[in-house]
Amino acid sequence: MLEDTIAVARGERPADLVLRGGQIVNTLAGEVVPADVAIYQGRVAGLTTRGEVYEAQSVVDLDGAYVCPGFIDAHVHLESSMVHPAEFARAVVPRGTTAVVADPHEIANVFGLYGIRYMMDSSEGLPLDVYIMASSCVPATHMETAGAALSANDLALLLHDPRVLGIAEMMNYPGVLFRDPDVMRKIVIAGNRPIDGHAPMLSGKDLNAYVVAGIGSDHECTNVEEAREKLRLGMRILIREGTTARDLESLLPLVTPLNARRCAFCNDDRHPADLLNEGHIDFIVRKAIRLGCPPITAIQMATINPAEYFGLHHHGAVAPDFVGDLMVFDDLQAPQARQVYKAGRLVAENGVLLPNAMSEARRIPIRSSMNVDWMGIDFKVPALGDTIKVIGVIPDQIVTRKLVEPARIEGGLAVADVDRDILKMAVVERHMALGNIGLGFVQGVGLKRGAMASSVAHDSHNIVIIGTNDEDMMTACIEVVRMRGGQAVVADGEVLARLALPIAGLMSEEPLEKVREGNEALARAAADLGCHLRDPMMAMAFLSLPVIPVLKLTDKGLVDVAKFDFVSLFGEE
Repeated sequence: MLEDTIAVARGERPADLVLRGGQIVNTLAGEVVPADVAIYQGRVAGLTTRGEVYEAQSVVDLDGAYVCPGFIDAHVHLESSMVHPAEFARAVVPRGTTAVVADPHEIANVFGLYGIRYMMDSSEGLPLDVYIMASSCVPATHMETAGAALSANDLALLLHDPRVLGIAEMMNYPGVLFRDPDVMRKIVIAGNRPIDGHAPMLSGKDLNAYVVAGIGSDHECTNVEEAREKLRLGMRILIREGTTARDLESLLPLVTPLNARRCAFCNDDRHPADLLNEGHIDFIVRKAIRLGCPPITAIQMATINPAEYFGLHHHGAVAPDFVGDLMVFDDLQAPQARQVYKAGRLVAENGVLLPNAMSEARRIPIRSSMNVDWMGIDFKVPALGDTIKVIGVIPDQIVTRKLVEPARIEGGLAVADVDRDILKMAVVERHMALGNIGLGFVQGVGLKRGAMASSVAHDSHNIVIIGTNDEDMMTACIEVVRMRGGQAVVADGEVLARLALPIAGLMSEEPLEKVREGNEALARAAADLGCHLRDPMMAMAFLSLPVIPVLKLTDKGLVDVAKFDFVSLFGEE
């Protein structure tokens, strides 16, 4: 009751917990202040800075350690961690993250509303608040087959849930600029809720139009000039430091004492090895400080700044009436969690989640997402010309080159040419057993024999396969479906490495450490077959993304992104 909370704040009755003798990183005032923190019924009841003492049922002596609010990831796709939400929480909560703002875009492209609700149900009872932004671009384009389509009416159903904060990244910025009716409806239903942006390199009048539509943030900036223009027009800048896209170093010079409160940190996509080896938001905070960002500013960008943007009015500060989501640490220059409290309850200590922290977590069953028309699969490519368009892989980038090469033709069929590193690629539709299969060729992977396949293929997540021969490509495809989704490397009909991802073909039911081991085994197996890419599965996942230049392959065919249209595999035009 409110009366009880007021009584605790006045010191008339004991608090549940007092953290005594700490130094509070006050994100509201921008200072560090020695104070005790009293917590009652999961919220901060009061701070004492004038020698007053709160009594409590439990007292923890911090002996001068620092206390800051729990970290908030301003934009993340949980599916990219490749693990169940509970396992994601086990990885990030001990590092000080107590809330994330998630866009379930990946699973939504597989399962639609069913997938989003699965993520919401699966994240209940965790020592981590998982807030949702309703995915705005499902499917991402008309040039591939997704497992679902979400209309404005579908998103409106989600917005009734208090955990759904607004509309997720509006990747279809042409739809905004040219007033696509469905895009307009999605913007209107947001009302006063935040709408996240996704508009790389958008500038000038087009950027004005994008912002005037009500879109309030962008996490796609890669240089200071782009970010500054968006900041000046009122957008919040979410500085991303994920696995593939690492923008912190290039964007941090943007941040000044006068504009820092308009900036926040996010991961976007962070894979198992980086979560385990580097960390989560805590890693970004430490890196920002090493790069010269004042510690208090870095902590504000990880706490109060995203909380204010997303309307999380009781998050982001250590102050009365704020939730008791707290991180205790020893070094202000390199914050690393010693203890983590969730709603005033100790849930992690010395980098380990405590056993009772997950006592209310649930495992929700989910149906298989693999529906393949096997009768429609044929990897043969009849030769319709002497030259072929080839997707040119650029190492460690998701953009590709458009190459034109002489075709290797055998028996009237265009085939892989290992000597020139031209391999066959296929994308097999796996949502509704439509029988769609896109066929093409790729250069820059390096396989000398065998094949590899994955059901993680942005954005629609059909099965993507690259191989030196049709037989191994089929074996890899069969193995992915047999696992109800996953990744496989095969050679000479034998599966050399596999990773099962039975949750929507995107996530594992295994611990994060096991998934990292699976990723490493796949990379080793591919390397043994000649692949020279650092992370072949990640590289392959983006070769079917038809919104990133230049040449991509979907289940519907070869896409020239610059033309935003399909092109013939054969010939130069």
